[in-house]
Amino acid sequence: MLEWITPTWPAPTWVKAATTTRIGGLSLPPFASLNLSLNVGDQPNTVLQNRQRLRRALSLPSDPQWLHQVHGNHTVVIEDPACQATPEGDALYTEQTQRVCAIQTADCLPLLLCHRKKQAIAAIHAGWKGLACGIIENALQKFNCPGHELMAWLGPAISPNAFWVQQPVVDCFTQQHAQAYSAFQYHGTKGWLANLYALAKIRLQQAGITAVYGGDYCTYTDEKRFFSFRRDHITGRMVTLIWIETN
Repeated sequence: MLEWITPTWPAPTWVKAATTTRIGGLSLPPFASLNLSLNVGDQPNTVLQNRQRLRRALSLPSDPQWLHQVHGNHTVVIEDPACQATPEGDALYTEQTQRVCAIQTADCLPLLLCHRKKQAIAAIHAGWKGLACGIIENALQKFNCPGHELMAWLGPAISPNAFWVQQPVVDCFTQQHAQAYSAFQYHGTKGWLANLYALAKIRLQQAGITAVYGGDYCTYTDEKRFFSFRRDHITGRMVTLIWIETN
């Protein structure tokens, strides 16, 4: 049976969201079993069947809007006529009901945003490269409102106990925000352990968003539930979804 995580956050009742696990699909190893990506080497027909299972299990109002994710900072607005079938970008924003924003991850941070009163939502693919080049800030611009009017949920990502990086990554963040030093732990010749959750929270707080929830998973160590690129290299992808349900 397909398994997923429902975000625990005080979002308005019309905001619906979920993050899949790797459990409940038809894919064979190394993509076992609920791989939802067509770009990792899995059998396309199997992935499409997994996607159909996902839509049925969550009673999605429409097929998800997928992205060609590139670890950049471009936010795609679903209402934009230029939005192609699978546009390039690393975040999705919409004010439309029944449109499902989908972000694929396997260690990177899936981050959801919603307005407290206005029907407006976003889903962000926030790996370290996207965080460093401003994917959160770019997505926030689409809301065009003060940060305190928004809330965020941080989905399953690699934890600070498993995410090793080298000095250039540390420099990339600390040169932008001095507070970022607190998100890294130095371990000599082994490098640094980085806290993606903390790095995202720093940027959200800089934008005035203090209502931040989630951030207590580890895709790397929880092999039973999650895909992890750093752990397995050849692997599937989970999907984090958000949509506005018609009242």
